[in-house]
This record gives sequence, structure tokens and C-alpha cells, in this order.
Amino acid sequence: MNSLAFADVRREGRDDVHYRARAFGPDAKLHTFLIVNISSHGLMARCDACFDVGDRVRIQMPVVGAMVAEVRWALGGRLGAEFETPMDLASYYELIAAMMRAK
Repeated sequence: MNSLAFADVRREGRDDVHYRARAFGPDAKLHTFLIVNISSHGLMARCDACFDVGDRVRIQMPVVGAMVAEVRWALGGRLGAEFETPMDLASYYELIAAMMRAK
């Protein structure tokens, strides 16, 4: 019997940002996310709230505005989410620049 392990397969690399963002969960309650890393397809964030795989969250970010994402995994105050619609690269680079300026 083969042992299955979690494989971290992503389409692209992530950029480390450490950016605080407002987010709304499926219950429409306001949460604060600390976005730890991001790509044009998704992000990893820390949050005090518990989310389930499949939950949809709306995250308010600079430049691109509100992005809807689906929680792909959640563990110990962290979550990974995939954007419903990936960002175009020009907007993504502007977003990263804005997040870095906000540090």
C-alpha cells in the first residue's frame, strides 16, 4: 500500500506580502485576514475565524477591489483560497506594489 502525502502543486509561485485585509465570510461577518502570500490565482492567510473547505470569502484588497475566493484548505488559523477569477498580470503587479507600500 502506498502512503499518500499532501502535494503542494501550484500553477505559479507566491509572493510574500504580510498584508492585513478585510474579508467577509459566507455568513457576511467581517473578518481580518493577514495575507501571508499571494499569486494571481490565490492566497494563503491567517485568520482567527474557522472556515470550511468550499466556503466562499470576499476579500477587500487595494487596486483590484473585492476578490471572491473559495477556501481550498484550512488548518490551525491558516487558510488557502483560490480566486474565483484569476487576476490579470498587470493588475497583480500593481496589487503587489500597493501591498508592499502599505508595510
